[in-house]
Amino acid sequence: MHWLGKALFLLTIICVAILGLILAAGGVWLLAIGGSPYYVVAGPLLLVSSFLMARRSGWALWMYAILLLGTLVWAVWEVGFDFWALVPRGDIFVLLGLWLLLPFMVRKLNAGSLSSNAAKTAPLVLALLASFGVLLASLLKDPHEIAGVLPPTDPSNPQAADSREMPDADWRSYGRTQFGNRFSPLADITPKNVANLKVAWTFRTGDLKGPDDPSETTDEVTPIKINDTLFLCSPHQIAFALNAANGALKWKFDPKIVFNRAFQHMTCRGVSYFETPPGGVRPDGSAGSVDCPARIFLPTNDGRLFALDASSGTPCQGFGNNGVINLKEGMSVTTNGFYEATSPPVVTSKAVIVAGAVIDNYSTKEPSGVIRAFDVYTGRLLWAFDPGNPDPNEPASDTHQYVANSPNSWTISAYDAKLGLIYIPTGVQTPDSWGGNRTPDAERYSSSLLALHADTGKLAWSYQTVHHDLWDLDLPAQPSLVDIKRPDGGVVPAIYAPAKTGDIFVLDRRDGKPIIPAPELAAPQGPAPGDHTSPTQPASELTFRPKAKLTGADMWGISVVDQLACRIIFHRLRYDGPFTPPSLQGSLVFPGSLGIFEWGGLAVDPTRQIAIANPISVAFVSRLIPRSESNPDKPRPGDLPGSEIGIEPQFGVPFGLKLGPLLSPLGLPCNQPPWGFVAGIDLRTNKIAWKLRNGTVRDSTRFPLPFKLGVPALGGPIVTGGGVAFMTGTMDAYIRAYDVSTGEKIWEDRLPAGGQSTPMTYKANGKQFVVTAAGGHGSFGTKIGDYVIAYSLP
Repeated sequence: MHWLGKALFLLTIICVAILGLILAAGGVWLLAIGGSPYYVVAGPLLLVSSFLMARRSGWALWMYAILLLGTLVWAVWEVGFDFWALVPRGDIFVLLGLWLLLPFMVRKLNAGSLSSNAAKTAPLVLALLASFGVLLASLLKDPHEIAGVLPPTDPSNPQAADSREMPDADWRSYGRTQFGNRFSPLADITPKNVANLKVAWTFRTGDLKGPDDPSETTDEVTPIKINDTLFLCSPHQIAFALNAANGALKWKFDPKIVFNRAFQHMTCRGVSYFETPPGGVRPDGSAGSVDCPARIFLPTNDGRLFALDASSGTPCQGFGNNGVINLKEGMSVTTNGFYEATSPPVVTSKAVIVAGAVIDNYSTKEPSGVIRAFDVYTGRLLWAFDPGNPDPNEPASDTHQYVANSPNSWTISAYDAKLGLIYIPTGVQTPDSWGGNRTPDAERYSSSLLALHADTGKLAWSYQTVHHDLWDLDLPAQPSLVDIKRPDGGVVPAIYAPAKTGDIFVLDRRDGKPIIPAPELAAPQGPAPGDHTSPTQPASELTFRPKAKLTGADMWGISVVDQLACRIIFHRLRYDGPFTPPSLQGSLVFPGSLGIFEWGGLAVDPTRQIAIANPISVAFVSRLIPRSESNPDKPRPGDLPGSEIGIEPQFGVPFGLKLGPLLSPLGLPCNQPPWGFVAGIDLRTNKIAWKLRNGTVRDSTRFPLPFKLGVPALGGPIVTGGGVAFMTGTMDAYIRAYDVSTGEKIWEDRLPAGGQSTPMTYKANGKQFVVTAAGGHGSFGTKIGDYVIAYSLP
């Protein structure tokens, strides 16, 4: 085996030399564009080490020890005792150092004045021990986590006003109630017994991603539960009614949506429920029978709204046209798939209020983002609010169509019946990344929270969270309505609106005035040709925003080479901090377009005055592409809209767009982890009480490594009266339970597919269930499935 030792020795010399050349060449490039000088030192040290190895000199180990110790000092100086930030700076070097200490390697290095093995190896042994000591010390405390305790339940705290008439056993709206709190008072499951949860039943929808479906085919549904029945929908908007106790199918309704590859989304976040008051008395005082005393409202991605009999799943014939409304009516653009109702509507005693997603970044000729209210019984149009129209309440008519490309609301709204106000989060007028053609009317209500009078659609107030939004940093989630107890015993009706920026805007929901300050801060300037930027942007003092500005030291990778590549990528981009304008050079967008908050929102326990959140943190790159033969201003025959990630045409403005996450050559985020947290907020003080990494990279790498780096999640948390929070959503396929007081993970179970949804809980036959959809998310890259899974205690 003598030949094997010689071969391995030669291979080691070659590998060290190649690594040295890569670091030296890359280091010169990085230094030339303003990056760290470390690599132009480390590369030559490796080359010298390889040269000395080739000379079979024991001084090679000394030179390598100098490199290792220097790397250790540099790494701690850059990132401190942060384990996962230290790992890529030293993993290859430590492993290579251990390899060099193997006896056959040491024996080969027999030339020079170092005669004994101890003399040759002592410095390297000390360097390795120092490296392991630093790594062990960095495991003692995570600098990204916050340890703390949330307050217990206070009986004097105000209860959620809209939950008092709902049975504790039910979950009647997307957020359980239309306050959007995602809180259930059920308390059978507690931190002490949650570890005993087992699968109670599983339902398979049979609805899987097809060959003509877009990449953004997702299962994001949160079921609702009324009496003894669960109601839900699947990605192709097929509605199901299940027995809440055992998951058995009661009925199924397939709207047979007409779809093709032009669709940007294929998803259904949920359905809504309405029940005729006792005696059939309608809001106008009239009485009489209706064809569907209880009905389910089902929005579809091809622009329709169905009303279904809750008992049978058949369309309610008296609603619209035999049970369905065409939501594309009144639009100037009616291309199938360009207007997609993806979220459950708000239902009042009089109206079903619906908004929809408009295809992103395709052109300036797209459907309107108009918000409309229809009579809950007949489907007759009651009012419209068109955010891009000078008169937003002007209805469509023979002489007027809704304004193309009006800012839309694709997510879930909240409703306060006592105030008679519906709270609607909006996005920005598409195309997102160049706004030189936007009118003041189009800008007025973009990326804002609107409060409309639910009976009339008239504006009560609005609050803008991003001015002249060029980053798709809309309000993505259902806001939460919370009655906050003041120190003097009074109560403030508040609304908490989580934004993609990481800010949580806290307003008085009566008038939109900030309860927590959100001062205007200076924002980077220097827009793309023909555009402009806002000089300032609002920044709430309750926030999960990352630190003010990333640096090269914040770049990551699984090895020193991967990290070097990320540093080069970072320094080649334009980056002036948050709200860096899109550019032809390519701009780093952080917080990225995915947002720090997504559509899952917050979970609020009003009895404890606390909230649970799951912020995420992934940087994006936005690059404007000038018009050319390969990037024309108009679509060519056969051109189809793409996803929201990749090349986006933006027809009608001077630039196309290339948008995507900032990734290393190996496909991992370049900004260092954590990329996802679970956090607890004390709403009495509006401080973050605890914040912990959430999720592992088990399903994000080629090898099932359960490293808890903290990964992105889509979908949100729920919280229960038992002091347990539940969440799926992470890139690894798990449902997890957390102790609300401390954030400690107290239970988890492996899901058969991605769980990019928000769970819910209810009671049936005296038993508390926790239910989640596990169907995966196409563009998020998780495993696709068709599962609805219920857990309960034995």
